[in-house]
Amino acid sequence: MVEAWGEFKDDEDAFVAIITGAGDRAFCSGADLSGYLPKVSGTPTYLRRRAYDGPGFGGFTRGIDVFKPIIAAINGVCFAGRMEIAAAADIRICADSARFGCLERRWNVGLGDGGTQRMPRIMGMGNALYYIITGKEFDAEEAMRVGFVNEIVKGERLMKRGVELAEIICEFPQGAIRVDKEALIRGVGTPLTEGLRLESMLFNTLLATRDFHEGPKAFVEKRKPKFDDE
Repeated sequence: MVEAWGEFKDDEDAFVAIITGAGDRAFCSGADLSGYLPKVSGTPTYLRRRAYDGPGFGGFTRGIDVFKPIIAAINGVCFAGRMEIAAAADIRICADSARFGCLERRWNVGLGDGGTQRMPRIMGMGNALYYIITGKEFDAEEAMRVGFVNEIVKGERLMKRGVELAEIICEFPQGAIRVDKEALIRGVGTPLTEGLRLESMLFNTLLATRDFHEGPKAFVEKRKPKFDDE
């Protein structure tokens, strides 16, 4: 998954990523606990620390900054660490049969893939604390109500809808989308003055591109713009 993330980031022809589970039963049910303990307990402390600080085991949702749009198409169960993967996406759609929950709570396993940081940003501190502490399993309607998912669709339409959203995004020039996403991601938690400074800095990088001038120029000339997606 780390390699796939890196390839997507570096591929100039890849504009949007869709993450989903194989088949229709599960987005992912979480880590295999039968092999989890030996990997953690049997590893020297410094190696374990390096694994958790980097994008490798236990942390492949951090350490790789991807400012291209990412869609999670959630089918079936989305539990534990794989709920954290869904939280790392920008847009989350789910099948009406999807189920969610921080079920690692039952086995004294903490959230190590960004859940404690991303879930409050998505669904609010109160909701995040409630689901993380109680480990409650919840359905698609509840996920929609608390703001964890953006859309619910019939299971057979899940990937079709994911592709539809991706195609809509791909029709847009990509520069402004990536700049705005970066400003959002990097600006969260900063004082307003710093966030505004970051936004201005990133906006100014967009000003230097040909594509920025092509959009308004095409509008004035009443023609379809031709973007390079620099």
